[in-house]
Amino acid sequence: MRFETKAIHTGLHIANPSKAVIPPISPSTIFEIDEGGLKEGDFHYTRLGNPNRLQFEHLIATLEGGEEAAVFSSGVAAAAAILQALKPGDHIIIPEDVYAGNRILVKEIMNRWGLESSFINMTGLETIEAHIQPNTKLIWIETPSNPLMRITDIAGVVELAKSNGIRTLADNTWPTPVNQLPLELGTDLVLHSTSKYFGGHSDILGGAVVTREKDDFFQQIRLNQKMGGAVPSPQDCWMLSRSTRTLAYRMKGHNEHTLQVVDFLKENKKVADIYFPGVKSHPGHKIARRQMKGFGGMISFLLDGNQQEAIRIVARSKLITRATSLGGVESTWEHRRSSEGDGSVTPENLIRLSVGLEHPDDIIADLEYALG
Repeated sequence: MRFETKAIHTGLHIANPSKAVIPPISPSTIFEIDEGGLKEGDFHYTRLGNPNRLQFEHLIATLEGGEEAAVFSSGVAAAAAILQALKPGDHIIIPEDVYAGNRILVKEIMNRWGLESSFINMTGLETIEAHIQPNTKLIWIETPSNPLMRITDIAGVVELAKSNGIRTLADNTWPTPVNQLPLELGTDLVLHSTSKYFGGHSDILGGAVVTREKDDFFQQIRLNQKMGGAVPSPQDCWMLSRSTRTLAYRMKGHNEHTLQVVDFLKENKKVADIYFPGVKSHPGHKIARRQMKGFGGMISFLLDGNQQEAIRIVARSKLITRATSLGGVESTWEHRRSSEGDGSVTPENLIRLSVGLEHPDDIIADLEYALG
């Protein structure tokens, strides 16, 4: 089956004994145990497993081409479960411009717990190789990166990691499996904040980890999920499954609209530079074309001005919502440095734009007004 068909039909039969075309929400926290006692795979207590969670886990694993998935109450919770599957004293290599929440998670929590980390520019394999240590256990990939849109050669990193016995993870939140399939390129794990494009409507908080193989490391992530307790509610899982059925078509719109917005920004005198891998001038364009099917709905651009001018322009929009998240049907933007806080490497004049599904002419008209 093609991606669109899988997105619509996968998982509907799981734990759905009725003839309901759409599985019902199962809000119960407990499930009756058979007279013969509890067996492996039985539902028992909703923190340990729930029909709606199982349905969405099967769905997202199928779309990413993985063997299994574990879903969480947020993207940061999913990231934490991965890091907690490592051991104190282990070392990770991670992008210096990684999503700010994960940067804080590593530096303020996991480093105190004993995890060692190197935050580096991951656009060159030589730089990555130079930072490998005897205790390096994980290379964390985020491509395109948030918000600098740096591109990492996934297949190249995988080859380097395998030759050194190191596990690889790709945060695929921005591209989604519609535009990029890291597991096909050889990564061991894929991470998502499902709050973004999987949810697609700015009304669900969630995260997911998808594994290429059901190995001991993933089993530890699964244990962290169940015993750490950061699990999504049955309703959130049900809503995520519902939204995912339209993911392919929403991403098609995001991809197409963003290309039109980029064309506008390239001609605007207030824009000093555009960070978007779909333009030929982007230093990672050739790699992006090789590993991506589409370039997504995110744009970062530098204003020809300072921080205060960037904040002023963001405040002028009438249609584009001033908000920090992304991936919804509505367009949002923000002065990114203000959101990231201490340790950010984002330029002070950078604006991050999530292009929504409004008519592109209306988005461009609002940008034209705000930029003045």
